[in-house]
Amino acid sequence: MKRFLFCLSLIVGSAAFAGELEDANALFEKKDYAGALKLYTKLANARNPQAQQQLGQMYWYGEAGAVDEAKAKELFEKSAAKGNKVAADSLVIMQQRVERRAEIDYWIKGYDGADLQSGEYRCPSPRIPAVSKLNDEIERVNKAVTGWQDCYNKMVTNLNAQSPLTKRIPPDIAKLMNKQETEASTAYLEQVRQNIAEGAKVNSKMILADFAAWRNATEAFVDQHNAVINKIKN
Repeated sequence: MKRFLFCLSLIVGSAAFAGELEDANALFEKKDYAGALKLYTKLANARNPQAQQQLGQMYWYGEAGAVDEAKAKELFEKSAAKGNKVAADSLVIMQQRVERRAEIDYWIKGYDGADLQSGEYRCPSPRIPAVSKLNDEIERVNKAVTGWQDCYNKMVTNLNAQSPLTKRIPPDIAKLMNKQETEASTAYLEQVRQNIAEGAKVNSKMILADFAAWRNATEAFVDQHNAVINKIKN
């Protein structure tokens, strides 16, 4: 009878843990991280592998407060030792993070958007003189400005299509980032995009201002020249 009662108590205990695990999962889904953390911690201390894995995820992604990869790894190892595949996979990813640290950091603080301003999207400023007095030069300047404007519009269209620039992060790198790294990368890449857009906008205004000044000066010269010619003819 005593052995039967002992077995029964184990069953009841397992059922209680299962219920608490469901409660913890429900709290996590509702983003009640404080409540989920409390229950997961209780169950993890009781050596529940699922709770250990879930708690490890919370430490890894910063949902338990600050990111703590050492604590996450410890919990994943305990859970994986009991056969939890998700925890084992997480350990593999953690190792990959070490191996690909430079690639992760590149998208957090190294990428400069040069590829968005090179090749077909590189738009050198056209050479615009103060005034043009020959038809060939007038035609050259107009053609150069038109070509630059077409290139500029293409560059802006592509920049908008690539936004947000987080889309440029290779998927195999993006999945290795933790929550804080993802947030840092998002903010950094948005600043890169803004810098490119603002730089292109300022340069565009300068070129169009020079073009307007050239056009006014050239038209004034042409009008003056034509007036002199007409005066001679008359």
